[in-house]
Amino acid sequence: MNKQLKVLALIAALGFSGAANAAPVSGQGTWETTLQGRDLDGNLSTFEAYYDTALNITWLANTNYAGTTMTWANANTWASGLNINGYTGWRLPTVSPVDGTTADDATIAYNGTEDRGYNVSAPGTLYAGSTASEMAHMFYNTLGDKGYCTPTSVYPSCTNQSGWGPTNTGPFSNVQSSWSATEYAPSTSSAWFFNISSGYQNLYNKPNSLSAWAVHSGDVGASAVPVPAAVWLFGSGLLGLIGVARRKKA
Repeated sequence: MNKQLKVLALIAALGFSGAANAAPVSGQGTWETTLQGRDLDGNLSTFEAYYDTALNITWLANTNYAGTTMTWANANTWASGLNINGYTGWRLPTVSPVDGTTADDATIAYNGTEDRGYNVSAPGTLYAGSTASEMAHMFYNTLGDKGYCTPTSVYPSCTNQSGWGPTNTGPFSNVQSSWSATEYAPSTSSAWFFNISSGYQNLYNKPNSLSAWAVHSGDVGASAVPVPAAVWLFGSGLLGLIGVARRKKA
């Protein structure tokens, strides 16, 4: 079995497109400080999306909002046509070169130095915290999850690390392995995807089916806004005047 087949077999064994059902883990990753709840249905007691201050994008809270898997083309069409109570302009997450220069690198690595493999943007790697891949940043930085192979593993050898996988899914539900919006340029038949079960970023043939996690550039939706200080002071002063008037009347 050649190296590429070994990798594909490993991916299949790790749950290629399964959902992650972990609970929020306080203190793991940055999600408690970098994700801000956003209301899309007019009820501020629940959040349908989360604004990511690190990436300046808004993620749908239900990562499988479509409720089904789709081909790459259908996933992009679905996201671009999504209308949630008037909020439009959705898309799939994107993948850019982690090193900032080499586009669509075909090399596989486990230390986060390549776009294909484990630990893309993971803490302790050369490009730690990189925002090149929005889904990799979410997995390794925002949620603080670990890839199946340690960052010190040298492809094709893999030393799995303790606690690997989606141990923390933060405030999101139905987290799935999902398509990105980005094609793999050297081969127009493939596009990038992220395997949430193992933290693996790789290519997948477009006619195959995966989940689609919709995101929106920038900050959309409404959030609970505290009463401004000026309004609070005005209200306090008004209450004071009412109190004085009552004392004078007495």
